[in-house]
Amino acid sequence: MNAKKQPEPWLRGTLNDVPAVARAVLHALQLAEEDLLKWCGNLTGEQLNARPNGVPSVAFQIRHIASSMDRLLTYAEGRQLDETQMAALQAEVDSEASPQEVFQGLHAALEKAAGRIRALAVGDLEALRVVGRKELPTTLGGLLVHVADHTQRHLGQAITTAKFVRIPQQNSLHSD
Repeated sequence: MNAKKQPEPWLRGTLNDVPAVARAVLHALQLAEEDLLKWCGNLTGEQLNARPNGVPSVAFQIRHIASSMDRLLTYAEGRQLDETQMAALQAEVDSEASPQEVFQGLHAALEKAAGRIRALAVGDLEALRVVGRKELPTTLGGLLVHVADHTQRHLGQAITTAKFVRIPQQNSLHSD
């Protein structure tokens, strides 16, 4: 028998203790983790780190999701990045990562982000914030929504790359 497919997180009636904007962000992050596990969770280490046609690897996309959430939430909290966060930015492009390492790192980052989002949820979403060294203007609400947007963008890239790395190399693709 086929298992009944569960609706997406935003349709499960969960997180009702969290204000709507933060709830939507948390649901987007839950969906991202579920989809990454579904579409990328069974990749081998070689597939996870593969860069078909030079595109960023699935491992990069997942590490980028994890560390970018931390950076964006730091700005949402009204702070600038520290040296550890800058080092994490550089480490995203590391070419070798084990599936276990990547997915454990993602889960830990999502758990930490959820706590931070819950804490920010009670703030004034119109409160001004700045991003980066150039101190580009935005709001707390803008940053929270961008956490969800940015995560979903890289989720799509990870899934697309995962589909390509599963395609067996066939000589028939190249005619002589």
